Amino acid sequence: MRLLLVSDTHLPKRAKELPAPLLAELPRADVVLHAGDWVDTATLDLLRSRSRRLIGVYGNNDGPELRARLPEVARADLGGLRVGVVHETGPARGREARCAARFPDLDVLVFGHSRIPWDTTAPTGLRLLNPGSPTDRRRLPHCTYMTATVADGRLTAVELHRLPR
Repeated sequence: MRLLLVSDTHLPKRAKELPAPLLAELPRADVVLHAGDWVDTATLDLLRSRSRRLIGVYGNNDGPELRARLPEVARADLGGLRVGVVHETGPARGREARCAARFPDLDVLVFGHSRIPWDTTAPTGLRLLNPGSPTDRRRLPHCTYMTATVADGRLTAVELHRLPR
C-alpha cells in the first residue's frame, strides 16, 4: 500500500495551486494523509476527488467550514499498521515522549504545523513523520512532501521529496 503524506498546503495564501509533482503522485497513492492547514475547502475537495482514500485533519489555520468537515485527530488501520494524523504536536523538544504518551495505540503519527520535515522514532516504537509543506518552505531550501509504503503491517520506504523552487 502506497501512502502520500502532505501537510500545510495553505492554499491560496502561500501558493496558487498544488505543485505538479505532488499532483502526479495522487494516482499512485492508495491513501493520502493530510495533516492540516488546508486553509481552503477547494484543496480538500480536490484531494478527495483525486484520491482513492483521503485521511485528513484540520489545522490551526483552518476555519469553521473545514473544521466542520474534518476531525482534529484521525486514526486508521492501514494494512495492519495503526496510523494517526494530527496537526500540532507542540515544541520539538520532548516531542517523542509527549506523542508516545498521547498516542500509545499508534505505530505511526503523521503531523504538520512546523512545515519542517521530521522523521524520528520514540523509545516506545512510535514513528513520527512530518512531511513539511509542498507550498511553504519557511526557512528551508525546498518545499517537501513524503511517500511511504505499508507492507505486512510495517512502514517501509519512507521518502522525503523535495520540490523544485
